[in-house]
Amino acid sequence: MFLIDRLTSKMKMPTAETAMPGRANALPTAENHYVNGRPIAAEVPAGMEEVFFGMGCFWGVERLFWEQQGVWVTAVGYQAGMTPNPTYNEVCTGLTGHNETVRVVYDPKEISFEKLLKLFWETHDPTQGMRQGNDTGTQYRSGIYTTTPAQKEQAEASQLAYGKALSQNGKGMITTEVLEAPAFYYAEEYHQQYLAKNPMGYCNLGGVGVACPAPTPAAS
Repeated sequence: MFLIDRLTSKMKMPTAETAMPGRANALPTAENHYVNGRPIAAEVPAGMEEVFFGMGCFWGVERLFWEQQGVWVTAVGYQAGMTPNPTYNEVCTGLTGHNETVRVVYDPKEISFEKLLKLFWETHDPTQGMRQGNDTGTQYRSGIYTTTPAQKEQAEASQLAYGKALSQNGKGMITTEVLEAPAFYYAEEYHQQYLAKNPMGYCNLGGVGVACPAPTPAAS
């Protein structure tokens, strides 16, 4: 019974009263990207854009995006919760409310936001709520965290288009949250580019086999 209660509690967002208190200072993390050597916490270069994705365990998600031509740098961290500067172990309790997310800094002249969204929708299951496959808990929910109004509008349009495609193929309803990007807390150094350091490490990416259509342009 205790185990069932524990698993159930991890599927619910904590309240302000039950969330862990966290800490004032950021956790130590890597300075440079293990694959491309770029600083992972640097300001977004001129002409580039930034977005954050939650798609389950962030190890495989980060590799998916750093491999894309036009992505300048990636990093993993915690977002959309209540506890400031949480540790990985704290996030795993379900008592911080954070999602495991990936920071993606990209050059829109080389890779479009539409292509990033297509990768997002097609390489995980956005219908599972607070889980992804066998990984359960608030930290594994599907989310898009935008940094510009244009990104948010495009993300919502793609969500609508993909939701229709899923319905037509007998799939469930999308549970993805689309929010203006809340504070992003960089994860500990060993999590950064984990699958480059550990090529045989765990990766749970896998879509539902439905292609993401281009969103219908809004009426003027």
